[in-house]
Amino acid sequence: MTFTINDSGFLFEIRNIFTLFYPHEKMEQRPPARGEDGFQLCYDEGTVSLEGQVGNRTYRKAQNAQTRQEAERLLCRMLYDCLSDATGRRFPWGILTGIRPVKMLEKLTARGLTEAQALETLGRDYLVQPEKLSLLKETARNEMAVAARSTPDSYCLYLAIPFCKTRCSYCSFVSHSIDKAAALIEPYLDRMCEELADKAQMAKQLGLTLRTIYIGGGTPTVLSAPQLKRLTDAVRMHFPVDTALEYTCEAGRPDTISRDKLEVLKAAGVTRVSINPQSLNDEVLCAIGRSHTAQQVLDCLQMAREVGFPCINMDLIAGLPMESLESHKHTLETVLALRPENITVHTLTEKRASTITQQGGAQYGMGEQEVEEALRYGRDRLAEAGYVPYYMYRQKNTRGGLENVGYCLPGKEGLYNVFIMNETHSILAVGAGAVTKLKCGRENRIERVFNFKYPYEYIDRFAEVKERGKAILDFYRRFPVEK
Repeated sequence: MTFTINDSGFLFEIRNIFTLFYPHEKMEQRPPARGEDGFQLCYDEGTVSLEGQVGNRTYRKAQNAQTRQEAERLLCRMLYDCLSDATGRRFPWGILTGIRPVKMLEKLTARGLTEAQALETLGRDYLVQPEKLSLLKETARNEMAVAARSTPDSYCLYLAIPFCKTRCSYCSFVSHSIDKAAALIEPYLDRMCEELADKAQMAKQLGLTLRTIYIGGGTPTVLSAPQLKRLTDAVRMHFPVDTALEYTCEAGRPDTISRDKLEVLKAAGVTRVSINPQSLNDEVLCAIGRSHTAQQVLDCLQMAREVGFPCINMDLIAGLPMESLESHKHTLETVLALRPENITVHTLTEKRASTITQQGGAQYGMGEQEVEEALRYGRDRLAEAGYVPYYMYRQKNTRGGLENVGYCLPGKEGLYNVFIMNETHSILAVGAGAVTKLKCGRENRIERVFNFKYPYEYIDRFAEVKERGKAILDFYRRFPVEK
């Protein structure tokens, strides 16, 4: 498939529409040859137009557009309608390709529309289907209630541990196998502790208020208990841990969890842990490269309860290799019986660097319609069990263009998830691949400070990491903290 468009400002969204219909096909940006599948799109003096063909079907459309924003939407809508006609496919989120649907709803209401009018607009103009509008409405209300707990001087602290026991076949994160990277751990922690001290000094100097702490990965619990203690001791030494509203650590893989590690985290003040089965089907776990069993997940959850964590999250993924609709339902029902405070239901994303995608998706256990049914079943059963959706995001190349939703028992929302997804306030990030996100609400401005992606770069070029970090002070000099 080829295409041309005369205005590069529309290129990103046009590519997103093509990717919905042809997730594994490269879209070449050049004029289609005679008889070749492809489209020519144009924006010229208030008119948008499209010409093209797919197979033996030809298309020609044109509409007037009063603004560039309307022109982009109309081009996407025309292309979507043509590709839908050619393939027989439609998608629950229509032409809405952004990763934060709640943000889109907020933008529409900020223009003066009521909630009902905004939802009607998303259905009519963006082709979002009623069941997704209902999900969006409920999620937005819960998400905004949490976001309201933020203040202009708020910030979250994020710590990146880019190491895993092994890489799962669906993953494309920059993470290193602990067996191959063991020699990096101690020098990496040295640098992290130093960066923590720097970030804490800046936060104190600027008068910022800590809201949440999040240790993510990778898999932080690949660290030994003494290494975890060293890291969490550094956090407590430099930051007011006891004033934070939430302190989370990802303990995602049961084959990295032990009682002594959980006890270290509990003693450090961690209030929330993620124990993520993804599936409770042993055949699926083997297919995705995990060296643990479903029973080990259940054992780790029980262990975390015994240690005394008040909030536990469990992640599930719909659409994994070897996973059938029935086995996914079994996983969900088993997790519901365990009553974790948070359950996050993800849709499998076909990430370019993942093993699954590189193998062409040959092992997919469910078709896109079954994945959609899995999400529908999950929402219904979670609601019956008393869980509510409180945050949502979407990713590029997600199967069927579907979504990821965090559910919780009322009052047990994962605050960091909302704050980062809603871009409510600043995130001060520490470690390799970490991205500090600086937010000035009154200017509606966000700036980012990137650390080096790989641990060895982070270690070897740490002087540059420290220098980059000074951008935090510069940002708040230009946009002082509101009190």
